[in-house]
Amino acid sequence: MIEAANISKSFGEKEVLKNISVQFEKGITNLIIGRSGSGKTVLMKCLVGLFNVDKGNIFFDDRDFSNMSIKEKRDIRQELGMLFQGGALFDSMTVEQNIMFPLSMFTKKSIEEKLERVNFCLKRVNLENSNKLFPSELSGGMIKRVAIARAISLQPKYLFCDEPNSGLDPMTSGVIDNLISEITHEYQITTVINTHDMNSVLEIGEKIVFINNGELWWGGTNQNVLKTNNKELNDFIFATELTRRLKK
Repeated sequence: MIEAANISKSFGEKEVLKNISVQFEKGITNLIIGRSGSGKTVLMKCLVGLFNVDKGNIFFDDRDFSNMSIKEKRDIRQELGMLFQGGALFDSMTVEQNIMFPLSMFTKKSIEEKLERVNFCLKRVNLENSNKLFPSELSGGMIKRVAIARAISLQPKYLFCDEPNSGLDPMTSGVIDNLISEITHEYQITTVINTHDMNSVLEIGEKIVFINNGELWWGGTNQNVLKTNNKELNDFIFATELTRRLKK
């Protein structure tokens, strides 16, 4: 479990996060939603340690990440997997080399052990025998699947996904959603997903938090997100759905 306890974050005079307290539970898909500029991306960056919070604490299974030494934080980061928007693969590396990169950086495994792990991860995302391909040879959906394989290569306890469906068609988005959900449940990962995609919210949103103007405005599941009387959330859902239809 990951817990944010009364965290706040400002940039200059602008307070972006305002006393947010929320828990992200193990073994389920936890989604953060909100308008652009609402603070959801800053929240995720605080959770992974890219930003330091001004107030409050962040806990990883009761370990106070906010007050750790650099070495202690490094140890925690080895337990994190990150799926970046766009995939963020290294263009000059093959699929195999991309997935092997964190294994080489954070482990002392032999080349045979690393290759075994690479092949396991590729099989898990249904991309067997793609080892020697370069990112330029992959479709958008394949890039995201390779990025997921890289994110789980270190067998993370915690998985962060930043707009995993960005730039994908609805069918491919569904494949990525299902894959993230399956991996979350299969390996009992604490998964946190930052998304604008209402299809993702409705399909895999086991826990949803809605951030509005830097505040935690609503929390619930995909079973009740469409039944709330929360005006700001309803306005967000309507605007998001309207935008999606206009793009079709």
